[in-house]
Amino acid sequence: MRRFFLLIALLLGVGTLVPVSAKSLVDSQTDSLLESHKLVYIDGRPADKDTQAYVDSIRQKISVFYYDQFRHFSDPAAPYFLFMSKDAQLAMGIGGAVRMRAYYDWGGAMPGPGFIPYLISMTPDPAKKRHFDTTPAGTCLFFRVLGRNKTLGEYQLYIEANFGGYQFRDFTLKKAYAIINDFTIGYATSTFSDPAALPPVIDAQGPTNKITPTSVLVRYMPVVRNKWVFAVSAETPSAAVGADGVSTVKVDNWMPDFAAFAQYQWAQGQHVRLSGIVRTLSYRDVAAGVNRNRAGWGAMLSSVAHVTDRVTTYVTGSYGHGYAGLGGDLLGDYDLVSDPVRPGWLYAPASAGYCLGVQYNFRPNLFVSGSVSQLRYLPSHTASPDEYKYGLLATANVFWNMTPRMQLGAEVNIGKRGNFSGEHRYARRAEVMCMFSF
Repeated sequence: MRRFFLLIALLLGVGTLVPVSAKSLVDSQTDSLLESHKLVYIDGRPADKDTQAYVDSIRQKISVFYYDQFRHFSDPAAPYFLFMSKDAQLAMGIGGAVRMRAYYDWGGAMPGPGFIPYLISMTPDPAKKRHFDTTPAGTCLFFRVLGRNKTLGEYQLYIEANFGGYQFRDFTLKKAYAIINDFTIGYATSTFSDPAALPPVIDAQGPTNKITPTSVLVRYMPVVRNKWVFAVSAETPSAAVGADGVSTVKVDNWMPDFAAFAQYQWAQGQHVRLSGIVRTLSYRDVAAGVNRNRAGWGAMLSSVAHVTDRVTTYVTGSYGHGYAGLGGDLLGDYDLVSDPVRPGWLYAPASAGYCLGVQYNFRPNLFVSGSVSQLRYLPSHTASPDEYKYGLLATANVFWNMTPRMQLGAEVNIGKRGNFSGEHRYARRAEVMCMFSF
């Protein structure tokens, strides 16, 4: 039993073996990225000490960019060039990434670049047993503005768009928000998420329990004594209601989602976090002629830790009712589903998921990683035999940063879908990736 609790502590980073003052190989790679940045002064280099001190703080903000609370491994690096005014009141960076993936499916092909066990066909088409394709999805362009103002204090503006629309080539908005001191306002990653705790992957979808929704929100996120981070937000809802359009119909959203988290961090890029969300899920009972509301909620425990200078662990676990539409393997309308006992009624079913990942760095710029994730659908009533019961995904990959700005990777995915009937099928994918950040 003692060994079991030691293992849990190790996975969550509570028992990290790397001294806080020591650098992991992951941090060393980040340092190489920081050294690649260039500051361009528009009206000449500032000379006074106060301004130069702020220039140094700008460099510190670039460092924080890589340890952003909502940054995932696959997100682009900070801008290579940062343009700054002489009075250092405003700085702007323009950056992006060119990302190309090629993937090959065998033993069951997926309908798109995301490897999703939910989509594994239980009656595979012989004409689609194998599939090869490429995609530029993930290629992006973004703008970041850093400024200071006597009234507002320090602030940031961020806009990002990527190619992920029609045929994965249309340019679509991904994020657009402002950070003013401890407040975030705009289209940003939900507070009920922890992208940094998700393992490195090449695939566009990622783990089966991946929860990284983006919505328009207002968030307050103070940092206390550099160890504790708290956040609370009101977010625009996007409920996935399984109304049949006959006895039940969808009702317009009328109440925001409310999310929060509490996080303890013992070093940059290492933390344990407990997140939660509550939602109002509404529909109309046509026969009774009334609108009904159901409560949805979710809780998630997550962590990322450097347990040695070469080993990094990633852990996420979630459970709740009526939160499946926020992400993960369940793509359909699973926030509210039909109640077979009471016609015209919907209820919020439960679902639970986890992901365990580990990364081993041979050198700062060369590492391998592996992960296993599962999402289980847990309805309160008997489900149809051909209904999805669980999805399981195992991933192994290798990444090599040829230069601080160029990355190559290769990955193998094995997925499994199981139905309530006991029937199950597998699918397999191999993919490679090349990305250049600027």
